[in-house]
Formats: sequence, C-alpha cells, structure tokens
Amino acid sequence: MIVTRMSLPRRTFLRGVGATMALPLLDAMVPALSALRAAAQPAPRLGFVYVPNGVILSQFLPKTEGTAWEVPRIFKPLAAYQDKLTFVSGLANVAGDPLDASSGPHSRVSGCWLSGMRARRTEGADIQAGTTIDQYAARELGKQTPLASLELALEPNFMVGNCEGGYSCAYINTLSWRTPTMPLPMETNPRAVFERLFGEGGDGRARLGQLKVDRSLLDSVSEDLARLKRSLGVADQRTITDYLDAVRDVEHRIQQTESRASASPQHGDGPLGIPDVFEDHARLMFDLLFLAYQSDTTRVATFQVARELSLRSYTQLGVSEAHHDISHHGNRPEAVEKCTRINEFHMGLFAHFIEKMATTQDGDGTLLDHAMILYGASMGDGNLHSPHNLPIALLGGGRGQLKGNRHVKATFDTPFMNLGLTLLEKVGVEIERIGDSTGRLAGV
Repeated sequence: MIVTRMSLPRRTFLRGVGATMALPLLDAMVPALSALRAAAQPAPRLGFVYVPNGVILSQFLPKTEGTAWEVPRIFKPLAAYQDKLTFVSGLANVAGDPLDASSGPHSRVSGCWLSGMRARRTEGADIQAGTTIDQYAARELGKQTPLASLELALEPNFMVGNCEGGYSCAYINTLSWRTPTMPLPMETNPRAVFERLFGEGGDGRARLGQLKVDRSLLDSVSEDLARLKRSLGVADQRTITDYLDAVRDVEHRIQQTESRASASPQHGDGPLGIPDVFEDHARLMFDLLFLAYQSDTTRVATFQVARELSLRSYTQLGVSEAHHDISHHGNRPEAVEKCTRINEFHMGLFAHFIEKMATTQDGDGTLLDHAMILYGASMGDGNLHSPHNLPIALLGGGRGQLKGNRHVKATFDTPFMNLGLTLLEKVGVEIERIGDSTGRLAGV
C-alpha cells in the first residue's frame, strides 16, 4: 500500500530558545488514505480529580440507577454533558477503615484512595502505601509522551512531618505513588507547571527578567511556527492558532500574577506564580491540565482540588467555617447545606475544565470523547470518616468505551480498585491486581 501524502509526525514540536512546545493533533498528522485514517486511534487521556472531606452523597449520586435519572444538585454545572457522565456507587476502600481508636482517619482514606493499600502509620521516613492507579497507567502510556504523568494541587503541601494522628504529611498531600514507598509531590505553582509543559531550562531570576520586557515564551518559537504554518491546510492553521492563543492566555495570566506579586511590598520569598484568589488559581491549573492533554504532553494526571483536613473557608458562599470543620455537620440541615454549597463550588471549577475538553476537537471527536476523568472523594460520609459508598463519577467517552448517561450500582462494598482495574483495561493497561481488588467491575 502506498500513501500518496506524507503525514506530519504526531510527535511534532515547535522549538526556540528555552522553549519546546508539543502540538495538538492535526489533520496533517494522520495518514492520507481513508483506511489508515480509520485505523489511527486517538490517544487516551486518564485523569483523577479529588475533593476532600467527603461530599453530601444525597446531592452527589442520582436517586435512581440505570439511565432514567435526574442530574443531582452538585452536578448541575455539568448537566449539558449528561451523555458523557457515568456514576458508580457502592464502592469501598476498606484499607481506610480504622484498626485502632480511629486515629488519623483523613490520612488513612487519602493514603489509600488510588491504591487500595493501607497507609503505614508513621511520621518518619519509613512511609508506605501502594502504587496508585495513575502510575500503573503512566508506566505504559507515559512511554509515548514527554511527561509520564502530571500531579497538580491547589493548596500548599509538604511531604515531611506529622500532619494527623501520627501519620506522615505525605499521605494527605499527594494522591500519586510511583511505588509503595515513593510518593510523588504535587505541583501548586502555575509557573512551574508551565515550564514543565513548554520550557527548557531557565530559572526564576531569568523569568522575572523576561517579565520586565513583557516577552512571551511564544516569541522564541515564532520562526519555527511560520515555517510550519506554510505547510498546513486552513483547518490545521486554525487549530494551531486556537491552541497558541490558549497557551498565550495562560502565560499572560501567570505573568500578571507574578508582576502583581513582585510589585507588592508585602510579598515575601514564596512562589510568585500562584494567584491570591482561589478560583483564579483553580482555573489556571485546570487550563494547564487541559493544554497538557491537548498537546499530548501527558496522558495521565491527578488533580487535588484541596487536601484532606483542608481549613479553607468559603466566605463568598456564605460559609465562614473551615471546610473540614463544617464537614462534621452532624446532619444539621444548615451545616449540610453549607457543605453542599462547597461541593457545588468545587464542581463549578471542574466544569470549566470539562467544557474546554468537550469543545476542543481531537481527531474524529473531542478531547472529552477520548478521555476518562474520574471525579470523587475518599469518604462517602465525611461526617463519619467512612470510606464506604464512595462518591465516584466518570466523565468522558473513553474512546467509545464509556457509554455515559448511566448510574451503575455495584454490590455494596465492592472494592474501589475493581473500578481501577477496569479503567486501566480501557486504556490498554493490563495488570492482575491493585490493592484489594477482586476482579474487574461489570457494567462500566
């Protein structure tokens, strides 16, 4: 068989001084003949988005199973994507159950969320949990991308010391473990993430110097870009323009944040790139994750909206209490309502990301069509610290492997890791067991 038009390599980059930019999927990257185009599979994207302190389950899960369900209150921001939404209820992570006087409940449930392995109670260097679902995926999918995986968070985190009941801070400050003894730090600074995605070398001092002349990283790839565009069709040129506009927008927002911080007399030695407003920080980090998926810089990510024991208060929602404190609502209606508002707010931030995924072309579909994003928490009831009936929802089409518009009720206390095995199988990663898994989950 002879292909009459050479295709652009899928792993094509724009290069400049201090910059290397992977490109989104273009028509020119797909072989010309229709048979080969049909055989070209879109890249899978797998993600895990975490919210802390449990959720109000009655407002998170549909009241009926199957396809005849109404969008729950917390998911109203995602109502437009009901056909890409799959709920799975009845799952449990028994590794988070107490073995003693229930010390360190938040550390236990967070430490085992994506591994199904009990976290060792220690505040020293001998931490141990389990290899997480995302890292099993990264071992295979990461062979084809510049970054094997991306770990993002929105709250300051640190990996040493005792954070709760004799448990190391590592258990609540990361979701991702490469091995049972190697937790991966989660990045909170948008500038650092931007540099990982698009930069080559450089340091903070050099970047501050760049800010003073208001230069963009994209300026350094302009010559390479001009050469590339001359070889592309109209549709691909539009795709490239939209992609670079999105990169430039993110970079500009980071620069604005850094400029304001560097000009402030109150600024200390902390990171310059983190916006003061939580919503701005969240949208910026979700936009960076979107760009990482769009450019196929990584196919695997974890995103921690906030960590367990989060003391953030959401006064803009009329909630003056810290999130952790109000999560112990005691079933008081007023407190339950406040928790629900926080859950809705987090979902609204996530919906911003899903909308971008759903409206961005990726080959023969959208990024959301080709993704599986798990959104959930490590406690079904935050008031009781219960790791049973976990709140779990899947967003995306999984390259045709997720039907959407469903509520799957598993047998109560089915291991959450059974779903983990199922998701890995859907992205082409075959392993026999994760944590306490007993098999794959039927019906998903």
